[in-house]
Amino acid sequence: MRLLVLEDDSELGPAIARGLREAGFAVDVAVDLADADFKLAVNTYDCLIADRMLPDGDALTLLAAQRTAGSTLPVLLLTALDAVTDRVTGFEHGADDYLVKPFAFAELNARVRALCRRGQPARPPQLRVGDLELDHPRRRVRRGGVLLALTAKEFAVLEVLMMRAGEVVTRSELIESCWDEQTEPLSNVVDVLIGQLRRQLGPPELIVTMRGVGYRITDPATDQ
Repeated sequence: MRLLVLEDDSELGPAIARGLREAGFAVDVAVDLADADFKLAVNTYDCLIADRMLPDGDALTLLAAQRTAGSTLPVLLLTALDAVTDRVTGFEHGADDYLVKPFAFAELNARVRALCRRGQPARPPQLRVGDLELDHPRRRVRRGGVLLALTAKEFAVLEVLMMRAGEVVTRSELIESCWDEQTEPLSNVVDVLIGQLRRQLGPPELIVTMRGVGYRITDPATDQ
């Protein structure tokens, strides 16, 4: 899941992004309304986390414009404006959730995950390819009944592949889903991570390289 954090505080913005990346999200950061508007126009996000008061105005103007244009992007307002009227105004402009600063990061993480689920097609809680099982709610992966210790990024890439089991997933699709704008599109981060995943999963190999295109995960026992 890819997020956009709109926060002008030079310490809080990067801290939020760092925490969300550690939780397994791909995160871009915008520092003002113009920056956020540009990123929303050129990228696809699963959720926007926005401070209200930015150097070039109130984030509610951006939110209202997005809703007028037909955007259904889930939006969480993360702000120090804590009056009931502020919250009501936020919801009236199209916000889906409202969290007041200071906040507990565990709550932010939980609220963002809930909003992302709300904005996506329903996914099965468990995915299976051969003897490989992925439990999304518990963030666990087992192969042959053995629990694997995957990193957040390995889990994210594996989930994308398993959601589209049998299909070819291109490198650019994996980058768009699991990385953020800090990733150089022509870098080999996907290939490196796929190599790590293969070592974690062990034999027989489930991830097939489609040379020059991307990767496909399949059960070798049934793939003819």
